[in-house]
Amino acid sequence: MRTVEWVDGELDVVDQTALPRLCRVRLRTVDEVVDAVRRLVVRGAPLLGVVGALGVALAASDGAAAERVRADAERIAAARPTAVNLGWGVEQALAHLDAGPAAVLKAALAVLDDDVRRCRALAKRGAALLGELCGDGQLALHTHCNAGAMACVEWGTALGVVRALHERRRVRLVVVDETRPLLQGSRITTVELAQLGLEHRVVVDSAGPSVIARGLVDAVVVGADRIAANGDVANKIGTYPLALAAARAGIPFVVAAPESTVDAATASGADIRVEQRSAEEVLLLDERRVAPPQTAAWNPAFDVTPADLVTAIVTEDRVIRPGAR
Repeated sequence: MRTVEWVDGELDVVDQTALPRLCRVRLRTVDEVVDAVRRLVVRGAPLLGVVGALGVALAASDGAAAERVRADAERIAAARPTAVNLGWGVEQALAHLDAGPAAVLKAALAVLDDDVRRCRALAKRGAALLGELCGDGQLALHTHCNAGAMACVEWGTALGVVRALHERRRVRLVVVDETRPLLQGSRITTVELAQLGLEHRVVVDSAGPSVIARGLVDAVVVGADRIAANGDVANKIGTYPLALAAARAGIPFVVAAPESTVDAATASGADIRVEQRSAEEVLLLDERRVAPPQTAAWNPAFDVTPADLVTAIVTEDRVIRPGAR
């Protein structure tokens, strides 16, 4: 099953706000694409790149003037600021605008199909690297948020590495952070692990570093939403404490992401704009307020892990070792 398809001139996507209940929705307009990105109906850096490209194809499909298509493309790219893949996907399709709508669609569909190849390649490379770093035997792995099939088209990045190791019978246990405030770990990653038949445990985010400190896992594997030129990594909020704990415990901290997530134009993590989401995601539980009316909240969607805490970054093409610089 693919998380996104182009069907009859529309985007057919899995609604990730409904998970673990599986349902699909159609995105028929650019407004609906922008709304779906903002509300996390579609989420995950690689998937956002694909949706960005298909969104441009949708904008161009009715023969709209180039100025209008470019304006729609800007709106799509700006819908979420931290994940570089969204703007990258938009540019992949927009580059063919002068050749007409058919050329734009062809480029967008190429981005969709290529995501599967990229993720499978990086998963294989990441599995080999963890074998090198951790030695023989079965591994207990720790992951954060969801960087599996639901964050991509059908395979996964960090969880793709886990899948590749599972195929080699190398995984003993996967520890999954719940990933507050929207619970992508407990709502989504656990479903994927259960489907794979992998033993797993959910822990609250604040317990993650303690799990590492107690020696209960052999490595941490996460995805990324933007990787700066110096190797700093932006990922879901709560990633940085895991990197600190992994460094203290002396275990590998590995980032798995496609080359499209590496942003050479961003010098360091200090230059990454971190998305601030609605305080209601933190202050409401099942639409019931859990804090006094006068209480405010900060709700950053991402944090930045410095390069010197990253053991390796694995892409479909290479292994980058920023911590060794």
